[in-house]
Amino acid sequence: MQRERDPRQTQATTHLPMHERIGLSIVAADAADAVNRIVEAERAGLRQVWLSQGGSGGTDNLTIAAMAAARTTQIRLGTAIVPIYPRHPLVMAQQALAIHDIAPGRLRLGIGPSHRPIIEGIYGLSQTSPLAYLREYVTVLRGLLGEGKIDYHGTFFNITATSRTAPIPLLFSALGPKAFLLAGEISDGALSWVCPVPYLLNQALPALRAGAQAKPRPASPLVAHVLVALNTDEATVQAQARQFLLHYSKLPFYVHMFEEAGLPVADGLGMDALAKALVISGDEATLRGRLADLLADGLDELMVHPLPLTNEGKEREQLLQLLAAIE
Repeated sequence: MQRERDPRQTQATTHLPMHERIGLSIVAADAADAVNRIVEAERAGLRQVWLSQGGSGGTDNLTIAAMAAARTTQIRLGTAIVPIYPRHPLVMAQQALAIHDIAPGRLRLGIGPSHRPIIEGIYGLSQTSPLAYLREYVTVLRGLLGEGKIDYHGTFFNITATSRTAPIPLLFSALGPKAFLLAGEISDGALSWVCPVPYLLNQALPALRAGAQAKPRPASPLVAHVLVALNTDEATVQAQARQFLLHYSKLPFYVHMFEEAGLPVADGLGMDALAKALVISGDEATLRGRLADLLADGLDELMVHPLPLTNEGKEREQLLQLLAAIE
């Protein structure tokens, strides 16, 4: 379905060629592996990578971005995301500035509140009013990175500080319409994760644009997380997809989003339909065509997340070649 674009959306990336609008989500075993894969992606010709971070057992993606910045020269380094509750905004700004010093103009700082089972259950921190917390957090970061100073006294933060400035884009994660609305108001981009495409087109994008119009300001781009499998064996793809999605079927925010998208999951039911809705699979021509269709339908950027199946190394090499060849 082709969607009408908002003429005020001057910050969107739809005027760019497709290869500038497609990035690869880095799936790696550890920090060294992640850095090597980013170097490999740049050598293949990719323009953008995204680094995700899970709970306490995950590797810090800002550290990986810094290491990769020193070993690459052009590829953009996005975080999707850095959880904000365990990291004070002044510390976040300091780390972002360090990466910007090494790789000017290449860091896209994606942040987000994460989820209560992680923040409270793993970190042992209190998570209340996450969107209000995120609004204050972004206000502080904007002051530090954009103006070089902050004197802010709010509900969650009381901080007076100075900083060096840098034009680092601030993106943040969004699942529900309220989060996309806030992203439209104050972010440089919204990052989705395992959101079905119809939900993004029919609910997320309108909310994102409404938030921008309320300010008013140009609409921020939506970076859509897309699961892909370079494989024609549907049964194998479905089995791996269900395994990948099992974790998200137990997190309340995701469960609610799946319900809003018309794909409820409860007691292990609905996983097959969800997997089919979220995963693009097939041969190279099929994947190339589907990715092009998503951009044509109205999504601003794609964060391509590979589902490893039978031969992860070979599949990764083929996917890199496929993405690099897109013009």
